[in-house]
Amino acid sequence: MKIPKGLIADFRKEQVFLLTTHISPDGDAIGSCLALAEALKLLGKTVVVYDKDPVPEYYRFMPGCRTFRSAPGDILSKDPFVVLLDCNSPERAALEGHSFRKIIVIDHHETESDFGDIRWVERNAAATGLMIFHLIKALGVPITKTIATNLYTAIAVDTGTFRYSNTGTDVLLAAASLVEAGAKPGTISEYLYERWKKSRFDLLTLSLETLEIKDGVSLVHVTKEMHKKTGTTESDTENFANVPRIIDTVKISVLIREVDDGRWKVSMRSKGRVNVATIASAFGGGGHRNAAGFRMKADLATVKKVILKSARAIISQS
Repeated sequence: MKIPKGLIADFRKEQVFLLTTHISPDGDAIGSCLALAEALKLLGKTVVVYDKDPVPEYYRFMPGCRTFRSAPGDILSKDPFVVLLDCNSPERAALEGHSFRKIIVIDHHETESDFGDIRWVERNAAATGLMIFHLIKALGVPITKTIATNLYTAIAVDTGTFRYSNTGTDVLLAAASLVEAGAKPGTISEYLYERWKKSRFDLLTLSLETLEIKDGVSLVHVTKEMHKKTGTTESDTENFANVPRIIDTVKISVLIREVDDGRWKVSMRSKGRVNVATIASAFGGGGHRNAAGFRMKADLATVKKVILKSARAIISQS
């Protein structure tokens, strides 16, 4: 993995850092931020990690997760070196309205913008956490047990715990190195997949009751009323889009979640070469070939109709 020229020098030279990632952070975003933050602190740097949204409850086992701030705060007065992780636009990171001296983008999404002074975007990288693993090694910082736990979680989440097609030799070698440094695969998997609150399971049950399958496309939806009935939040729907993908005839699995009146968030997962990032990009969203999303303002029936039309076209091309 080739790290851009000058990036290592910048990390060594700068003293004050603001690390941030996308709203509604997932395991890759959280783990990448926390691991890089610890590495920089070991180099004697001042570091703040920021996300407008809270760390979801099921990721709160990750070491250092409580260090996330919901606002940049007084670090802005120190003219920080800003590192945007696992996304590549200021809107996705809730940074609109701020200007910074220098911004580094470290990301692996297929859809990208031209935001950032230095851009390290590896579309073929399985996870941003894998990129941070190589960056930390290049910085000469030892991989501690806590860094290993966060990076292993980041990589595991974005590879479906090494089940997805993006799991290559580089992923498995990095994972082995992280286990050697102290990451506990069994414990991490238990936290990720076997410690659901009953309320979250109830929400999944309600969403699966809405399941429709048409022409290789599965659709489920979650409304605000469902959240109210189960006492859950939007973060509780993470991975819901993956569940119908286990059906052998499903090529694209879609979760449609109500954000507010008339606005829906669409999360898509696909198999093989079916590129849902193309669909997301057409509607102002983004992501990867097999995992992407966008938002749309319309009634639910219209959203479903639009998704089905686009999905059928992508499946036929694949």
